[in-house]
Amino acid sequence: MNMAEREIEILRGHELRLLRCTLCQPPSDPSSHLQPSGFAASVPPLHALISDFLTSVESGNYLGALSSDAARLVLASPDSDLSSHSPDRVYSDLLDRVESFINEPSIDDAEKACRVVLVVCVAVAALFWFIQCNLTGPVNGLPKRPLPMKAWWEASEMVEWESWARNQLMAAGSDLLGKFCYLQYIVFAKMLLLKTRDLLFEASFMSTFKIRSISWWLFRALLIHQQILDERSSSLFELLQVFKGETLGHFGSFEKVTSYWGAQLQDGEASTIVSMVHLEAGVLEYIYGRLDPCRLDLESAEVVAGLQLSVTGILGLRTVHQVEPKAQMILVANTSSKSVSGDINTSIAPDTQLTGPNVSEASDIYMTPKLVENGNGFRKNECGGVVSTLTTVQQAVVLAQCLLIEKSSPHGEMQGWDMAPYIEAIDSQKSSYFILKCFCNILRIRWESTRSRTKQRALEMMDNLVESIHKPSPGVPLRLPFCFSVYIPTIPALRKQYGDILVSCGLIGEALKIFEDLELWDNLIYCYSKLEKKAAAVELIKEQLSRRPNDPKLWCSLGDITHSDACYEKALEVSNNRSARAKRCLAYNAYGRGEYEKSKILWESALALNSLYSNGWFALGAAALKARDVEKALDGFTRAVQLDPENGEAWNNIACLHMIKKKSKESFIAFKEALKYKRDSWQMWENYSQVAFDVGNIGQSLEAIKMVLNMTNNKRIDVELLEKIMQYLEERTSARLTAVTNDDDLPSQTSSDSIPCSVNPSANAEKNAGRLRENEHLLEFLGKILQQIVRSESRPELWGLYARWHRIKGDLTMCCEALLKQVRSYQGSNLWKDEDRFKSFAQASLDLCEVYMDISSSTNSRRELHTAEMHLKNTLKQAGTFSDTEEFRKLEACLDEVKIKLQAEATAS
Repeated sequence: MNMAEREIEILRGHELRLLRCTLCQPPSDPSSHLQPSGFAASVPPLHALISDFLTSVESGNYLGALSSDAARLVLASPDSDLSSHSPDRVYSDLLDRVESFINEPSIDDAEKACRVVLVVCVAVAALFWFIQCNLTGPVNGLPKRPLPMKAWWEASEMVEWESWARNQLMAAGSDLLGKFCYLQYIVFAKMLLLKTRDLLFEASFMSTFKIRSISWWLFRALLIHQQILDERSSSLFELLQVFKGETLGHFGSFEKVTSYWGAQLQDGEASTIVSMVHLEAGVLEYIYGRLDPCRLDLESAEVVAGLQLSVTGILGLRTVHQVEPKAQMILVANTSSKSVSGDINTSIAPDTQLTGPNVSEASDIYMTPKLVENGNGFRKNECGGVVSTLTTVQQAVVLAQCLLIEKSSPHGEMQGWDMAPYIEAIDSQKSSYFILKCFCNILRIRWESTRSRTKQRALEMMDNLVESIHKPSPGVPLRLPFCFSVYIPTIPALRKQYGDILVSCGLIGEALKIFEDLELWDNLIYCYSKLEKKAAAVELIKEQLSRRPNDPKLWCSLGDITHSDACYEKALEVSNNRSARAKRCLAYNAYGRGEYEKSKILWESALALNSLYSNGWFALGAAALKARDVEKALDGFTRAVQLDPENGEAWNNIACLHMIKKKSKESFIAFKEALKYKRDSWQMWENYSQVAFDVGNIGQSLEAIKMVLNMTNNKRIDVELLEKIMQYLEERTSARLTAVTNDDDLPSQTSSDSIPCSVNPSANAEKNAGRLRENEHLLEFLGKILQQIVRSESRPELWGLYARWHRIKGDLTMCCEALLKQVRSYQGSNLWKDEDRFKSFAQASLDLCEVYMDISSSTNSRRELHTAEMHLKNTLKQAGTFSDTEEFRKLEACLDEVKIKLQAEATAS
């Protein structure tokens, strides 16, 4: 092994040690990482400093690592009072110092690579400290060292510097989720990692040393940044997608991981790393609501982890008082080692609960179902009674399935039951890492807090969980593994959930203390409103503003409760026009005042800061529509459904805009999507019926008409559309009869020229049969709709449609009755005074007499002819005022025709 290869192996070892801090528990023997003695004389002396630095990180002493000689080598600067300088200047000088440290001209490529690894280690140590303080704990007794570049300094809280860090993080387009501490550490870590990566692109030694893990650490740092924000950030999403792609490209397969670290990997470590990469990618897609990429990433993690998960039913008991066992959903986990022999591993053993006491005093519901050993499908001779012992990465994969269920199923009680087998599978494990157990408990709390019989237990579990974050045990390094691989909420987010549960249980006073401590002013306002003490909320926010007048979030909260635009404008002023929330509130208020153009401009400005706010795009579309900007409105609603595909109102608006633009096909597609999520709007169904007819989908049009009738109790009837459908079916029936007649004439054509016209008679016959069945189905459907209508409505045009339907069906008797009712519906005192009404009456009379003549011809009966004659004579007698109309002349012609038929019948008899 030459010198360069030795150097590469040592550097890869440092990368792997740093990565292992998030993979597994720290090694019990730190000396196991010491390099062979032969390396000491041939490698740069920085390796010893890096090794000591990593030992401190592995033990959880992150501040100790940042205070070490190795960190000072990177961060060294005159030990002056930094409070005299602005944060911008200090961090700018820091990045210049890092660049000079890495690109020092007098060192070779090997030492440059070594220095890059050292800078990455320093950045990751700062990230780990931030994670300990705000995600994993413990948080009791933390030393006050607010400056990461001077982590060896004891100092009081530096308000200006923390505000600067907060503004740096909020520049992503969203407020922070709550009150976080040591914000400078994550800003520091991001800056160092981004600067180092930029320098690596320009460096020549990258082709040799390939320090690839920096992309993964950047991905993780940005993911934590997103987790502490109140909303999804579009700018962070773009960066995360870039680093996700790089990370998957470097470590997304077993072969790539083994080729990078080789023999330094322990047994099973390569598959754990690959699974973790895919899990973290799945968490990213879950956060941003991208269901399909999330499913693909989690499926990849499941395959690499050697798992095959499925849910089955086994008889068991769910409550203490239950006597007869019922089917319980149980997770079946086939691991790669067991699936070869065909054994099935269930997550829960019969008659065994592995999580300690299974029933708390607050509930009589078992934490995990008590399975019946000799139940159907679960006998010892079938699976040996073996409880599936899952590895830590397999446990993480199981829990990740709950994220997928949450995104892919409707919110409600059933969603919790769908998650239950996965939660109970982890509860049944004999051992789990701290983070995995916490995440499992959080999922259970969310589920059980929605059920009245387990809400009290959920409250107790949440209280214990929040308390466990503050306790010193387990130690810091035991809490870190898998913190990136499961979507564990931050400590402020966890406490916020605790406050929400307290509010749901009526403990508003306790929740107020939590929300005030977390500076969640909106939740605080809500609680005071529930207590009818809004004035107290206003006083509290004003008191906070007297201490922190440059906090835009406080100004926005004050605006929310006082409904004053001046507060939002002040928020924009103190945020240097970067507060997306203030712009949104101003846009909403402008819309409410009818200032639609101003609202549209404000929404465009707010969405330029953060484009992943789906409600904002919907509001932009609404404002643009009111401002008569159809194209901008269509763009706004389209962006809204791209971010939230289940927004039925946005889909409906898209469809209506396409209707305005006469784009029926696009409108039809949009209406179909809208009706998936909003099926209770008769207006939407009515519009859908029109568009469906325009695109030629008569079946869907009839279905929509029926939905409108059912939802409006037969009050909303689109006669014009029914007329169009009737005319369409009449034309199809007439064309079919013509085609049948032509087919009957074909055998008589003996000319050889006609033979090639019948290429495939069986295919044509099948096609015609299909069209016939479709036509019959549409006719039957239309008939049911018309029957439903005429039972409650007696308008003349409806009876006319009903008569035409009977005529298509060939039932002349029923057709005659319907036409007679139509004629009677027109009759009244206004008939002989209203010309338009007379014309309609005359047309109905002509149709009725035509049917009378058809019946007479088919039955050889004179009764119908006499009836027609009498009706026409009476009509003409009373319609003398309309004698100059075309309809009057048609009635006279029809009477003459009836008389001729009567005379012919008399002559024949």
